[in-house]
Amino acid sequence: MNSFDIQAWSSRQLMSVEQSLMQWVPADAPAGLGEAMRYAVLDGGKRLRPLLVLASMQACAGDQLTAPMSEAGMRAACAVELIHAYSLVHDDMPCMDNDVLRRGKPTVHVKYGQAGALLAGDALQSLAFELLTPQDSAIPAQVQARLCGLLAHGAGHAGMAGGQAIDLASVGIQLSIAQLRQMHRCKTGALLETSVLMGAQAAQASMQATNALLSYGQALGIAFQVVDDILDVTADTSTLGKTAGKDAENNKPTYVSFLGLDGARKEAAALAAQAQQALADSALLQTQALQGLADWVLQRQH
Repeated sequence: MNSFDIQAWSSRQLMSVEQSLMQWVPADAPAGLGEAMRYAVLDGGKRLRPLLVLASMQACAGDQLTAPMSEAGMRAACAVELIHAYSLVHDDMPCMDNDVLRRGKPTVHVKYGQAGALLAGDALQSLAFELLTPQDSAIPAQVQARLCGLLAHGAGHAGMAGGQAIDLASVGIQLSIAQLRQMHRCKTGALLETSVLMGAQAAQASMQATNALLSYGQALGIAFQVVDDILDVTADTSTLGKTAGKDAENNKPTYVSFLGLDGARKEAAALAAQAQQALADSALLQTQALQGLADWVLQRQH
């Protein structure tokens, strides 16, 4: 693991992801829609979800990685990022979190109006599934179908959208720590879990490998949110690229409000260790990138 350079690996993957997004997110969608879509997706973001897809695919396929697997992995990586981007566009709107800053620039509804933002989010969601079902592709039909099912489940009522509904209904309400964890497992964790599972599916992984990666993704998803709650308290707006202190301002329950700052940091470290242990217990041989991404989640500053 010591010889693996996660920064170099991530840079190579991100270059491919950015090139693919530039190619697949249309600039010529009518009436300025393409411009708003590209504004929402391109030139910003951590791209953690695409990196998890690609790292999981490589961990499962190893030296047996084929061209159809690579294509499926890249399409899945971009599709999950489109779903993430659409969710941010909608979350930032006045009817939800009402934020004016995202990734260091004005949010989509500030720049393109509320109707423009709503349509851009809708179009990005549709495009995600279009990417997963290319015509005349060597990706097996059952792999395409399974990728669509995984993404729909992770983004829908049992995952991200359901978690956002719980979040909106929980403002000013005293949740238990178990309820908070369930909310974030849906709202944030589900799409991170889905990213890992889509990578495994792209590589047509065994059930044993898929289950090990699911354990990794579940722990990592909650760890990401705990760190997010910590950064909302400790980082400033310019570093985060979004408005700092919004959780406390909106009286939202967080891991920091439950556990305190030190307690939240210990919780994040324990969850990251749990994710690493899931990899150690797996039969997968090429997990260095997944290990590096777990370290990054724990240590990130924005």
